[in-house]
This record gives sequence, C-alpha cells and structure tokens, in this order.
Amino acid sequence: MHPALLYLPGGRLSLPELSAARLDGHLVELGEGYVPADLVDSPQARAAAIAGIVPPSTAACGPSAAWVHGAGDRPPARHHVRRAVPHRLRLDLPPRIVLHDTALPQGDVVQLGGILVMSPVRTMVDLALGLHRDPTRRQWIDLLADTDPGLLDRAATTIDAMQRMPGARVARAALQRAIVRTR
Repeated sequence: MHPALLYLPGGRLSLPELSAARLDGHLVELGEGYVPADLVDSPQARAAAIAGIVPPSTAACGPSAAWVHGAGDRPPARHHVRRAVPHRLRLDLPPRIVLHDTALPQGDVVQLGGILVMSPVRTMVDLALGLHRDPTRRQWIDLLADTDPGLLDRAATTIDAMQRMPGARVARAALQRAIVRTR
C-alpha cells in the first residue's frame, strides 16, 4: 500500500476533515487512520494503519498481529507488541499498548506495512498459549482461523513440538475444538 493512501489524524488532514470525508463516504476507518473507501483491505494496509503506535524494535503480536493478518473487522482495543531484539527495551508506552517483554526469534517475524508483525502461525500459537490467562483470545483464534484454516494444524504441530510450555494443554484443546469447528 502506498503511504499516500493512508490518512492519519493531524497529518495532511485534521480529524474533523477526516471525519467529514468518512461521513461523505470517501474514507473508511482502518486502525489508527483512514483509507479510501475503495481500497482493498490487506495485511499491508492494516499494518501501515498501526505503524505510528508500534514502537521500533518491537513486533505486533497476539490480537494485534491477528488483526493485521486479516482477523476481524475492528482492531483490538489494546494493541500488543513483543520485543523483536534480544536485548531489553526501556519504552514509555501509552496505556493502549501492552508490551510482552520476551524476545521473538527472527524466523517468527514478517515485515508488513513498515512494521514487524508476528508470523501468522506464531500468532496462532501465541494466542492459544495465552488462552489460559486471557479467555478473550478465543475469539481471535476463531477469527484468525477463518482467514486460513490450515493455521490451526500448523499451530497444533508447533505446540506439540514444544517442551514443558505453560498453557500447552489448554492450547491444544482449544486448537482441536477450532479444527472441528472449521471442518
């Protein structure tokens, strides 16, 4: 997606001007900005729409990465990011950003829309493994599975290969239920 197609409040247009264009049907909301109403929704466009709030050296993860990869119509209320570098980061983050301070291997990260995003399979694994702490992740698992049902099998295989991972039993069960639902 070309950067000229993404309108952020306070950039080329003010928030009232963007809101008026939205009311007139010229623009639609996408993440933190607006895009032309006839623009095809894509992971690149979604990633670019949250690029301004994803800190450098981090990658969108969990529900945020699921949304970027096409899950659901609306982004999560709070965006989740993880370190994409081996060293610890000292960041002053707004309340809408949740930092998960564990490093992400380079093989689990893709570049989309100018930011790093957790890969789709790793996103599904991350959502499933966090389900025992946060039951709201189940909806993101289902929405992400709707974009590519094959992610469920690949995520289950990845979790099976992990040794002594907290939440693995709950994750496997949730993925199996989702697999049955999609068939």
